[in-house]
Amino acid sequence: MRHRIARAVLVGLSLVSLALLGVLVYPFAGALLFGAVLAGTFLSMVDRLTLRVGGRRPLAAGLTTAAVAVLIVLPASTFAIVLGREAIDAVSYVGDTLQAGGVPALVAKLPPPVRELVEAFHLPRDRRSVQQLAQEQTGRAAAAVGGVIMATSNALIQIAAMLVAFYFLLVDGKRLVEWVAEVAPIGRSRTYELLHDFRTVSEAVLISSLATAGVQTAVALVGFLLTDVPQPVFFALVTFIVAFVPMLGAASVSFALAGMLYVTGHPVQALVLAIWAVVVGVSDNIVKPLLMRNRMEVHGAVIFFSLIGGLAAFGMAGLVAGPLIVSFFLTIVRMCRRDLFELDAEAGRARTDYRPRTA
Repeated sequence: MRHRIARAVLVGLSLVSLALLGVLVYPFAGALLFGAVLAGTFLSMVDRLTLRVGGRRPLAAGLTTAAVAVLIVLPASTFAIVLGREAIDAVSYVGDTLQAGGVPALVAKLPPPVRELVEAFHLPRDRRSVQQLAQEQTGRAAAAVGGVIMATSNALIQIAAMLVAFYFLLVDGKRLVEWVAEVAPIGRSRTYELLHDFRTVSEAVLISSLATAGVQTAVALVGFLLTDVPQPVFFALVTFIVAFVPMLGAASVSFALAGMLYVTGHPVQALVLAIWAVVVGVSDNIVKPLLMRNRMEVHGAVIFFSLIGGLAAFGMAGLVAGPLIVSFFLTIVRMCRRDLFELDAEAGRARTDYRPRTA
């Protein structure tokens, strides 16, 4: 009886500890996940770099982290900061124009196609109505600006947490894996098998994401050149960065530029670029599952729905979490089939092959 009570208390304490650990990790779950994915992908390169710098692994990990920050994280962070600042400046510009000259002054600065569309609506033009309209929208504009600032700050915090996790996993990742394999209740061999599959999927996700972003950028650049978009190389770079943001996607840049062409008096080029933007968006759903299928040995449809489902359930982190969940499920099924069903089959064969002794 006492043994059962102690066992129940131990199980309860284990559940409580897991819950507390989840609460602690949850705010940075996405950052830790991406840091682990990057660490698993760059681990072999860091091993080789460690040999070149005389066995100083912290130095090799620091150089790799700095390279990732400069080549991947810094452009994305800069883009997010610039985008947030432009949004704040746009809100301030509209407010100042309304206060200075009212709606007519704001409408007069719009491109001709947009001006004609706006003038079709009966907007208030007297100063009193304009002030009332501005006061009504002040709270919403302030909330929008505050939301942009909060989102940008949160993104920077998450990026910093990801880089810290990435560095420490590069330095002590192997030791952490050995500790997990030692304490895991499923045994050392099964733990290593799970972690190996996770690393394989992580590499597949990262490599396929980079390759897909490159393909989408190349396709978008062709559209920019065909429609005479100004500074096509710059907007191709923006497309490559935005391709990693699930809320936007690479096609959003082409759609935005198509709108810009339309309001500046180029409707035919705008229509061509908008159609081309659909091609840019569809290429993501074709290239990424195809590349991941070659590494994961899973049907392309399963990979596609794991990406879509992960994105819907976990946001940006779902692009990694979705395939990892599918890999986890398939690995557990394989372990059960190998370790349980085959043991039952062997036991059945032993009973069938049993022959009683004859005198």
